[in-house]
Amino acid sequence: MSQLTRRAAIGVLSLAGAYGAYRYLLNARMLERAEALYADPLPRPETGMTVFHLGHSLVGRDMPAMLAQLAGAGHGYHSQLGWGTSLKEHWEPELAIHGFAQENDHAAYRPARQAIASGSYDSVILTEMVEISDAVRYHESAEYLARWAGLAWDANPQARIYLYETWHHTDDDKGWLYRIDSDLRAYWQDKVKYPALGKSSAPIHLIPAGQVKAAFVRAAEDHGGLGDVAGVDDLFARHPDGRPDTIHFNDLGAYLVALTHFAVLYHRSPLGAPFALLRADGTAAQAPTPQTAALMQEIVWQVVLRHPETGVAA
Repeated sequence: MSQLTRRAAIGVLSLAGAYGAYRYLLNARMLERAEALYADPLPRPETGMTVFHLGHSLVGRDMPAMLAQLAGAGHGYHSQLGWGTSLKEHWEPELAIHGFAQENDHAAYRPARQAIASGSYDSVILTEMVEISDAVRYHESAEYLARWAGLAWDANPQARIYLYETWHHTDDDKGWLYRIDSDLRAYWQDKVKYPALGKSSAPIHLIPAGQVKAAFVRAAEDHGGLGDVAGVDDLFARHPDGRPDTIHFNDLGAYLVALTHFAVLYHRSPLGAPFALLRADGTAAQAPTPQTAALMQEIVWQVVLRHPETGVAA
């Protein structure tokens, strides 16, 4: 290696080291800011809330309807959905939202920009597309999370903003549980939520549905399986030919996610909550057995209290 080449190599390594140190300091500052923002829990709501759900099929129609039934009188909601839609695609009018006509053909639909800018919602729940690494890489997740949060706060400074943590395909090569365990910090927090906090003056809280699903699956397996849930596939839908749907929840999965939203939004334990609920179209959802419902409710409350970023006091 020539002296010139050696110097160039040393320069590249020095730059790499400096960039690594810069990233380390940046991440440390983001974490320090996050810890300060979430040091104090939110006050517990004393009345029903008006909620806006922005997202895609991992929100769906049935889960918000189940949440409304759990919350009871005073709870109201609207939504805007798509198929695998990112926060960027919802924001930019020139970008097509796939499945827009189909997913928003219901009474709870309200155009997102108009709705959130009205300031009439106590809570705004924002859902990013998955694969989350693709969302970060190609759809500027942190930037558009900050934009939606800013729109809500400009209209209503008291609005509570939540990022709904979801999950990946159950047949993921790295393992479904592994992805949920690792991606909360690696992506949902470090690549999406914490950078967005740098553009905001208030905390964006967390609805840890992925964490709840993983914890419940592990608990069900520790029990040797339950009557209606032996493993992760029993929380997910099936295709018409009987093959497992690896990403979309069934009624049992929707109920578990609705419980998580309820516990985070209302700061109330879901223990003893009803479990025979209706879908959005008024038909009866598949209800979990009493044993399964009790375990779901217990796990939800444990996980919600374990994460300060939910805003719920431990």
